[in-house]
Amino acid sequence: MTTLTKSQKEDMVKEYGEKDGDTGSPEVQIAMLTQRIKDLSAHLKINKKDNHNRRALSILIGKRKRLLKYVMKKKGQSEYAELIKKLGIRK
Repeated sequence: MTTLTKSQKEDMVKEYGEKDGDTGSPEVQIAMLTQRIKDLSAHLKINKKDNHNRRALSILIGKRKRLLKYVMKKKGQSEYAELIKKLGIRK
């Protein structure tokens, strides 16, 4: 299990942020959470009995779900659909 490197975070800010250094926007936060969720999922496929990280994964998924709900409410259906398509989170 790895954490996000500084260069990965900078790339996500450039791609999803509204301006440089924009780490607070929900789109950037969702992108970072999605990457962490993917990393944890890969870790849990190998380490099936790691219940501590399994709980951490469910917490991250809940945070991402709340942020997605916020984006849907504040920015509309089209922005929401574009974001989940770009990240490849849902069907």
